[in-house]
Amino acid sequence: QVQPVESGGGLVQAGGSLRLSCAASGRTARGYAMGWFRQAPGKEREFVAAISWSAGSTYYADSVKGRFTINRDNAKNTVYLQMNSLKPEDTAVYYCAAVSKYYSNSYTAREWEYDYWGQGTQVTVSS
Repeated sequence: QVQPVESGGGLVQAGGSLRLSCAASGRTARGYAMGWFRQAPGKEREFVAAISWSAGSTYYADSVKGRFTINRDNAKNTVYLQMNSLKPEDTAVYYCAAVSKYYSNSYTAREWEYDYWGQGTQVTVSS
């Protein structure tokens, strides 16, 4: 199994940028599609972005499309979420998750499909 560990969260002003990292420990991240989710205070956890294990396919929530970029470095077993033009409504705890996929270009935005979750990293965007 793989254990995601997030890092890179923090406090940033609106319009700023942050890059989150998700290191997959335990075994190689190859064969695992990865996703980022977030949960704001008082709200349900929501999908942000996903990437196939080949990195050939990515998918984004409409709310972050054009501002966030997901990518991965399988040699480092790490997935990244580059967040630009941040808004106060992006404030949330961001979670990284992993799911085993047979096909190299498969991914999913369905939270319930993910098997392994990190502990989360806080992102706070001030206005």
